[in-house]
Amino acid sequence: MTIEKMHAVVFDKFGEPNVLYIGNVDKPIPGPGQILVKVHATALNRADTLQRRGKYPPPAGDSTIMGLEIAGLVAAVGKNVENFKLDDKVFGLVGGGGYAEYCLLDAQMAMKMPSNWDFTYAAAIPEVFLTANETAFELGQLQTGQDLLLHAAASGVGTTIIQMAKNSGANVYATVGSEEKATFVLQLGATAVANYKTTDFLPWIMQQTNQRGVDVVEDFVGKDNFTRNLAALKAEGRLIQVATMSGATTEIDLRTLMSKRLHLIGSVMRSRSLVDKRAITKRFIDRWWDKLIAGEIKPTIDKVYDWHDVIAAHERMESNANIGKIVLKIT
Repeated sequence: MTIEKMHAVVFDKFGEPNVLYIGNVDKPIPGPGQILVKVHATALNRADTLQRRGKYPPPAGDSTIMGLEIAGLVAAVGKNVENFKLDDKVFGLVGGGGYAEYCLLDAQMAMKMPSNWDFTYAAAIPEVFLTANETAFELGQLQTGQDLLLHAAASGVGTTIIQMAKNSGANVYATVGSEEKATFVLQLGATAVANYKTTDFLPWIMQQTNQRGVDVVEDFVGKDNFTRNLAALKAEGRLIQVATMSGATTEIDLRTLMSKRLHLIGSVMRSRSLVDKRAITKRFIDRWWDKLIAGEIKPTIDKVYDWHDVIAAHERMESNANIGKIVLKIT
């Protein structure tokens, strides 16, 4: 049997963004419970840039092609799939394979696109919206009236959490790396914002909360923030560690943990099992779908690139210039 080919963004060696190019690869075939999507848009995530550098290999069984979220049209349906048909507009989270003309999507994780959405809008949703709900609200148990210290607040996840928290009646104290980003997150609904390049966030957050500290910290930085994050938490506070951009190894004074009865919670989406990811998708839909459809929460899209400009898209992400999601149109 002849294996059909398709185009995809690939690389032959690890390195800088210029290793990326569009090449020919095998077109995937949907198995039981899967749909094959003709991809019209995908979006960048830090996992993509790390994978390109050889620092974040895909889990066993997932596609080695980058791309963790897609939007497009159903091109084929595997066995035991009943809720989707050819040419349905869908979007969803994938374990890999998004930077390609075709990508497999688990039918239980696929979401049908409203008719008034375009593909670039839908592609900017899955990874960050599912992560935002799972980390801040499921693991962090952020409640109405509580205070959240949110680092990397102008990122895709950060801009989503701000909207969700505001919608839920929680207060968000944000840190960002530029005045442009500070202005944006304030307009989005943050209670207050600090530029971490010019302000030490620990005395700032204590002043903002009248020395009480916060209920939840969501952190993507890791080592450089860890000790101050613990100090910023009030008794029984929760630190949600989502990434480790400044390093993954640090020291901890266990007495701080013990005396304040703190909760340290880590979360990584990509390595979770398919069963877990299905449950994560369902929890997001149950809590936020109606608000998403109504436009009460929206993806923040920084810039849309044609996928032939994928090198420029990766360069923009690694420069930390983006506010919100960077999207690739698959043309």
